[in-house]
Amino acid sequence: MPTLPFRYLHWDPERHGQATSTFERLMDLFQQLLQHTAGDAEEALHWLTQLDQRYNLTGENTGVGEFIEELKRRGYLREDAKGIAITARTERALRNRSLEEVFRQLRKSGRGRHRTPHAGTGDERLPETRPWTFGDDPHLLNITDTLSNSYRRSGLDEWSLHEEDYEVHETDHHSNQSTVLMIDLSHSMILYGEDRITPARKTAMALAELILRQYSRDTLDIVAFGDDAWEVSIKDLPYLSVGPYHTNTRAGLQRARDILRRRKNRNKQIFMITDGKPSCHFEGGRMYKNVFGLDRRIVNKVLDEAVMCRREGVTITTFMIARDPYLQGFVRQLTEANQGRAYYASLDNLGEFLFEDYVRNRRRRVR
Repeated sequence: MPTLPFRYLHWDPERHGQATSTFERLMDLFQQLLQHTAGDAEEALHWLTQLDQRYNLTGENTGVGEFIEELKRRGYLREDAKGIAITARTERALRNRSLEEVFRQLRKSGRGRHRTPHAGTGDERLPETRPWTFGDDPHLLNITDTLSNSYRRSGLDEWSLHEEDYEVHETDHHSNQSTVLMIDLSHSMILYGEDRITPARKTAMALAELILRQYSRDTLDIVAFGDDAWEVSIKDLPYLSVGPYHTNTRAGLQRARDILRRRKNRNKQIFMITDGKPSCHFEGGRMYKNVFGLDRRIVNKVLDEAVMCRREGVTITTFMIARDPYLQGFVRQLTEANQGRAYYASLDNLGEFLFEDYVRNRRRRVR
């Protein structure tokens, strides 16, 4: 066998030249810092300056100041009397980056392919066929199988085409979905030196970008919960940060149910990202709180909400990013009350679990 004149290697920036420009490298680092500073541009730029002074990121003839000016020229930063802040373009870039990071992790882990045996009237044509029924879309007609059925029935001499000859392709059905993503912003999300809010925020941005791009008929609402619960717009996701809050899981579920009652899609679900037990709720307009252990006075009210969600056809999927045995016991009770699902996710694979569950849940059997 003759020797090939070319030898193909993996790209090595040190051997083959720099693959990205200085601006692109700094932009990538700036976005990473923004994810950790909850969208605080001034804090992110401060850290970038510190890194540049230590590692000479910008080279001999440039500096972070020139990078900031370029960000302004390209519409990523704005400056006013209150200081420097990111723009809507940067918010979109952060969502896009989060989505790419999650799918990169899915590809590395070999996950992310969500096949299903269920078929119905939907979007993606399958090779499998079935007899035609009234109302089937004509573009799904399998011409070859239809003609074969006709020839077998009537022969070539007296060929005819009857209704029972028609074959159509099966399809994957993608159902419209209404989702509420609940994010725990209680103080425990940053306790003990562990940053749990950054992966949760990144996952929320990635899910929002996925739905905006690929599932335009779906709806996504964000509910943050601490002492109380409140709605968060998609554009404000980069700025989510924890507060000196307790964990009012009941209020979060109540707000989520209120939102889903207004949605017209038949398929409704709640995704809840949390790391702790419910520790407070409102009684007669006043807050009752107990941070020690699992207080049945609080827990039972949360379980009541889970039951009401089940009766309204709303599935709760809990992503618990803590491993305490008594917290896992609470999640099991919640899951059983709602007949939902639970995942015990690490901070590294939270996005993988949530995305795999979301895409799989959009496939339904239709008869």
